[in-house]
Amino acid sequence: MVKRVAIVGAGVSGLTSIKCCLDEGLEPICFERSSDIGGIWQFTEYVEEGRASLYKSVVTNSSKEMSCYSDFPFPEDFPNFVPQSQFLEYLKMYADKFNLLKCIQFKTIVCNVKKCPDFSSSGQWEVTTENEGKQESAIFDAVMVCTGYLTDPFLPLDTFPGINTFKGQYFHSREYKHPDLFKDKRVLVIGMGNSGTDIAVEASHVAKKVWTFSTTRGSWVINRVFDHGYPWDMVFTSRFRSALRNSLPTSVVNWLIGKKANILQRACTQLDMRTRIR
Repeated sequence: MVKRVAIVGAGVSGLTSIKCCLDEGLEPICFERSSDIGGIWQFTEYVEEGRASLYKSVVTNSSKEMSCYSDFPFPEDFPNFVPQSQFLEYLKMYADKFNLLKCIQFKTIVCNVKKCPDFSSSGQWEVTTENEGKQESAIFDAVMVCTGYLTDPFLPLDTFPGINTFKGQYFHSREYKHPDLFKDKRVLVIGMGNSGTDIAVEASHVAKKVWTFSTTRGSWVINRVFDHGYPWDMVFTSRFRSALRNSLPTSVVNWLIGKKANILQRACTQLDMRTRIR
């Protein structure tokens, strides 16, 4: 009997999970709460509860060569670093190529996943889903959770003394869509991750003043492009560099990386990196 696999989410991981199951002769059924594939790469003008969210200007931080599925490269005319709209287009091309849509149930929420009473012998799971207000339960031989980890924002307001009396606007990057809301305002960006860096750059074009990259620890700001115009990840993950990292002491590797990062940072930014103030 063909084993049935429940897959939660039709994003990047969910789509390739469907394909792998089909390749192995399994029967995958993917449950996607929205009306389309793409997961976080599916842009909406509003924040939807229970779904990851991104801003319109998002571009991949890894090159298309390093971001593609191993059996389905990006089209040659796509840029090295792919914007959101084209990344979503790529995912739809992938789904069409391998006929994955037939396995997806859209607008279906997974409400509960639990072990069957005879799990110790059968290894099966009971999955309860909801579609248009109607709940159904089904038995599966395996469950693959492909929802990612960017659904719920982390905003510890209790760690910001005085936030209750702050008269300005504050929000998590999950709520950010366009830079217009920063026009002629004084903006502080807290956090130096991918989102913080992108938003700080966008805000700098329209805001009155931007204090960028407020962070509790040091970090480097470097370009997506390394030596001779090559994408950073293609340079950094070469066989030679990998062998070098594996053969040298960690302290030496860290020193070499830090030295290179300092050169790249000075070359691509004029940011004023102030000493940390606590």
